[in-house]
Order: sequence, then structure tokens, then C-alpha cells
Amino acid sequence: MIVEHLNLVDFRNYATADLTLHRGPNVLVGSNGQGKTNLAEAIVFLATLGSHRVSSDAPMVRDGQEFAVVRARLAHGTRTVLTEVQLNRQGSNRARINGSPAKTNELPRYAHVVLFAPEDLQIVRGDPSSRRRFADQLLIQRTPRLAAVMADYDRVLRQRTALLKSARARGVRGEGLSTLDVWDDKLVALGAEIIHARIRLAADLHGPLIDAYAAIAGADHRPQLDWALSVRGGDPEEGEAEADDARGEIADLFRAALHHKRAKEIERGLTLVGPHRDDLILRVRDLPVKGYASHGESWSMALALRLASAELLRAESPAGDPVLILDDVFAELDADRRQRLASLTSGYEQVIVTAAVESDIPEALHRHVVRIAAGTISDEREDPDAGDDRSPNGTEDADDRPAAS
Repeated sequence: MIVEHLNLVDFRNYATADLTLHRGPNVLVGSNGQGKTNLAEAIVFLATLGSHRVSSDAPMVRDGQEFAVVRARLAHGTRTVLTEVQLNRQGSNRARINGSPAKTNELPRYAHVVLFAPEDLQIVRGDPSSRRRFADQLLIQRTPRLAAVMADYDRVLRQRTALLKSARARGVRGEGLSTLDVWDDKLVALGAEIIHARIRLAADLHGPLIDAYAAIAGADHRPQLDWALSVRGGDPEEGEAEADDARGEIADLFRAALHHKRAKEIERGLTLVGPHRDDLILRVRDLPVKGYASHGESWSMALALRLASAELLRAESPAGDPVLILDDVFAELDADRRQRLASLTSGYEQVIVTAAVESDIPEALHRHVVRIAAGTISDEREDPDAGDDRSPNGTEDADDRPAAS
């Protein structure tokens, strides 16, 4: 897959912006705070329906505006797909595909992207929510319909938790809250599907992770990943999930765990078991990465997870390679890892690299250069006589129609 053109309206610091991208490496260079990562973030949103920087959509809408629009022209071989999403400060987002209204959760069917960013270190060193977000965004790209399943699970979780808090406030005991059974059924049905998909994902990532880690680190530190499931107690040693766990077995475990925890859940006003409480346990040299791995090992694991993700999507997608985005990541790496990462990614159909310092980018990825300053995009390869078609902020004129409902 190739992103041929990106158009933004009222996204982050851009009133309007147009960016033309090429096959192979593309380098976006500019000082910190100029808008490089905002361009990367917009592309990633089309693929994952989320941001790698914030947990809600509102911060991506330019100050003073009610919505932002992200449009991209994607090339899948000889086929071109026009994708568009309107991000609203309030209410549901809206999408178009080839000009026709569509559900937003259909966008990942067409946009396949793997992002490498400094925030990736939090996947291995941060709290469990970072690892769950990594897995779920990859799952959405791999199986786009899971976006709706996850959204439904979150909705049911909020409603069930609100009921628990209400029961706690009224002093209701566990056996006196029969209405909770209805929400348990819904939570189990949706949650078991998410847990099962996550377990399969970990199993499928294992081989590519081993290969990617060795390629990045230049050593075999026996990288592993397993889910610690809250429906089994959440113990990293005793709660690990097996790849052949059936969804029915997971559902039974989930239901039993909810029954066992009911009194404590009412006491605390929280839902204490489910995929929202699980953790992806990462290990090198048979030790948890978090708390035991060196800085270099942690970075190698983070990069290996992204490379393994790219290889998995590459192998499964009929649309070709995913687009690789390396967002300010080279500044975080030593010279050896820079060269290894550049060598491993340069063979993909399209790579987008952002950097504050141009010399940080290895030669293998240094080709088509775009410079960004204060939201102004200038392409080094553009015809200097093409300036008549540019808007006053230095970008091409943009169609600012919002997406249809």
C-alpha cells in the first residue's frame, strides 16, 4: 500500500495542508513542534482509528474548531482508494470511502500502517494499558470488524460499572443485584471474543518477534510474549494464555471470575475482570522486560514488536506492504541500531521518516525530502515555478468540505 497524497483541514496546527508522498523512503524534516508528527498521526488514525499520542480525538482538532478532516489517496497496486474521516470534538466521527458515506470502522480495511515512535518504549516499560493499546490497534488492522466489538465492550463496561457504583451507593449486597446478570452476559460475549483474538495475535507474533529482535539487537535474547488474563487471576506465571484456548472456555472462565468477584466489585464499584484488566507480559532472557531489561534491550523489544507487526500485516494483507512510519525514532537510538533499523525497513513499499536533525537519518532512507516549518510544507523536489497553486500558508489549496453523515 502507498499513501500518495494526504490532505488535512483543521487538524492539530494545520488550517489546511497537503502532502504528496512517493514510493520508497520519504523524509519529513523540521524542528520540534513544527508539525511533522501531526502528519504521521493523521495517517496512523486512518489505520487504527486512534492516536499514538492521546487517548481521545478532541486534541487533534485545531483550537477554535469543532471538527477536523483527514483525507488520503491510497494506492493498492493499480487500484486507488480515497479515504476520509471527520473527527468531531463532540459526537461520533464520520467517514467516506471513494466519496460515499461509510462507517469509520471500515477505514482500517484500506489503510495499513505500522508506526515506530519514541512512545513505543512505554509499550515495554509503561503500565498495562500501553501494551493493551498496542495489541488492540494491531488487531483492528488485522481484523477491522473488531473495532466495533471493542467499542461495544467499552460501552457495556461503562454501563456495568455505573450499575456497580450505584449499588455501592445504595448499600446493595451481591445477591440483591440480579440486574447485573444481563450486563454480565453481554460483557462475557464481547470480552471473550477480544481475549481470544489477543491470544491468537500473541501466538502469531511470536515467530516474527524472535526474528526481528535478533535482527535489531544482533543477539538472541529469547524474546517472548504471553497474556496474563484477569479471568484466570491475572498472575503472570499462572494466568498465561495458550494459543489453543477456545472462545467457549474463555467465556466460562470469564463468567466464573465475575461471579467470584461480584461482592468485591460492588464493594469497590469497579469491574475487576475482563480484557480491560489484562496485561501482555514481555520477556527477554526468561525475565520480564519491565524492571529487568537494560535500556538497549528495552528498545530492541519495542522495535521488534513493531517490525513483527509489520511482517505479520505484510504476510496477511492482499494490499501489499503496510506503510512504515518512523516518527523521530532515530534520535533515540545508538548508531548501530539506527543502521540495523534502516536496513530492515528500507525494503518496504513506502517508508515515512520524521526527524528534527537530518543527519540522524541513515543514508538507506534518505531520498525524497520534505521540509516543515510552522505548519508550512515545502518539497525539495517540487518545481519552483509551481508556486501559483499554493495557498498563503505554503500548502496546496484544500477542499474543506466536511465528511458526509
